Amino acid sequence: MQNKRIINWVGLVFMSLAYTACHVPVAVQKDENKSVPAQFSSSLDSTNSGKISWKTFFSDPNLNALIDSAFSNNQELNITMQEIEISKNEISARKGEYLPFVGLKGGLGVEKAARYTNIGASEATTDIKPGRETPEPLPDAQIGAYARWEVDIWHKLRNAKKSAVQRYLSSMEGKNFMMTNLAAEIANSYYELLALDNQLSIVQQNIEIQSNALRIVRLEKDATRVTELAVKRFEAQVLKTQNMQYGIQQKIVEAENRINFLVGRFPQHVARSTQNYETLVPDVMKAGLPAQLLANRPDIRQAELDLSAAKLDIQVARAAFYPSLGISASIGLRAFNPAYLVKLPESLMGSLIGDMVGPLINKNAIRATYFNANAKQIQAVYNYERTILNGYIEVSNQLSNIDNLEKSYDLKKREVETLNQSTAISNRLFMSARADYMEVLLTQREALETKFELVETRMQQMNAMVNVYRALGGGWN
Repeated sequence: MQNKRIINWVGLVFMSLAYTACHVPVAVQKDENKSVPAQFSSSLDSTNSGKISWKTFFSDPNLNALIDSAFSNNQELNITMQEIEISKNEISARKGEYLPFVGLKGGLGVEKAARYTNIGASEATTDIKPGRETPEPLPDAQIGAYARWEVDIWHKLRNAKKSAVQRYLSSMEGKNFMMTNLAAEIANSYYELLALDNQLSIVQQNIEIQSNALRIVRLEKDATRVTELAVKRFEAQVLKTQNMQYGIQQKIVEAENRINFLVGRFPQHVARSTQNYETLVPDVMKAGLPAQLLANRPDIRQAELDLSAAKLDIQVARAAFYPSLGISASIGLRAFNPAYLVKLPESLMGSLIGDMVGPLINKNAIRATYFNANAKQIQAVYNYERTILNGYIEVSNQLSNIDNLEKSYDLKKREVETLNQSTAISNRLFMSARADYMEVLLTQREALETKFELVETRMQQMNAMVNVYRALGGGWN
């Protein structure tokens, strides 16, 4: 009769667990869209500049040295490296959860039970030796091993470990994406620094030209061919040009320190190329096919891994609705007197227990965790699609920028050549009293401004080249 009652209770428990496992709420999930246009332009060439190693792509040894140093010393990158270590340790933690927990336990204590209680009354009637009651207070000494293992029948723990692996790989891609951006930022600042050097050289050349013109105008004034007004206007122009160099020198210091910060060092001179900036020619960029972005860009791969982890998190949260099976065991020695611990088998103790536990009533917390996991998966889908779209648009914008800057540079170069000729002509006409001094000053000013614009256009070309390389996923491999 008693056994039948126990069987009925066990059956009721299993029926309850089965009932609660069958009632998992339905949550809406979203599948990602990986489709991209077939091409960036009319070309179907699969050659991709983003696959070139940064050491090959950047041919300037000074620039390569800066990037290499930044990959070792940049503080933000090193912070990310520690985040990778944290993710790696998380894998070990999740892996350990589905392996048996085994430990050692030892203890020594004493207990005094009240006489008029169930335990106290039973101990008073128990003799260890004839005519002697159980020791009071009762000592307790024990030593043994214990183990606990949750049988991962629903793969909840394994999926949690797989999710941790995906997030570890995601952190690695995050590091790669940071390296891509870091290399691009250093390269852009480096080319800006070269442009500023070139602008400073142009200013210094113009100061010399204008100073020579000022000496000639003073001679003309002594010869009463021009007035003092012309001398003062030429002198003001020289002073204005001289003043420009200090603003450029400040920008050079700021550009150097921006690079120094990225490299992880205190302010110092940045070694750089001394070649003529106009001889720098941007590399011809090959964008390949848009589908290659899915494999080349670290941020897209990172978003994909985050999405994979989010899908596994749903499986983990879903498994919480199902009953869990646990097995616990222990073996050791226990006695009220440490001297009796060596007496076997009297002091030997052991246990083996299996239990199944599942939620039955008030599952709000489990439901909330499950629905949150679904919402985060949908977020991850949108983030993945947004990252793909952003990558495609970045490449498209920079390819268009390269094309337009090339046309702009050609026109700006012709404009500089024309203004150089105009400057020479205006000087000759002024010397022969056939042109006003204001025409000379205006032509010189326009020529200087246009030379500056030509240098800036070249810098924008070099930056566009770097930005295409970054947008294609280059700079980390």
